[in-house]
Amino acid sequence: MTRRAMTSLAAFLLAGCNAAPRGLATPGGPLGPCPDSPNCVSTDAADAVHAMPPLPFRDTPAAALERARAALLREPRTRIVDERADYLHAESRSRLMRFVDDVEILVDSTAGVVRFRSASRVGRGDMGVNRARMERFTARFNGAPE
Repeated sequence: MTRRAMTSLAAFLLAGCNAAPRGLATPGGPLGPCPDSPNCVSTDAADAVHAMPPLPFRDTPAAALERARAALLREPRTRIVDERADYLHAESRSRLMRFVDDVEILVDSTAGVVRFRSASRVGRGDMGVNRARMERFTARFNGAPE
């Protein structure tokens, strides 16, 4: 590979790792929809590729948010970047290429459920990473031992 090609590839990968988030919830609004690509899961999605069930809770919304926060932070290379009374936005980085996935948690106190969305910022596929992350999150939120 030529030096120019390697420089171009490095620039492309760095730009992909630092891409801006897409489709995030607006303050007080619903979660954004998943894109057509299969690298997103959401409790608000209706299709089988993207859908996951919301998580019911019986404790207070504040306690549910704290359990969600603790469950989410058990994921490696994950950090909270925005936190409000009923909402969390985190970034999870892949181990090797450092690609960023956005994870959103919304405590819906009216419905008594925690809703979420996890999506890759770049690319089409994610080899099931977002779904696996949110399945682990669901288990932790529900108190399953690891």
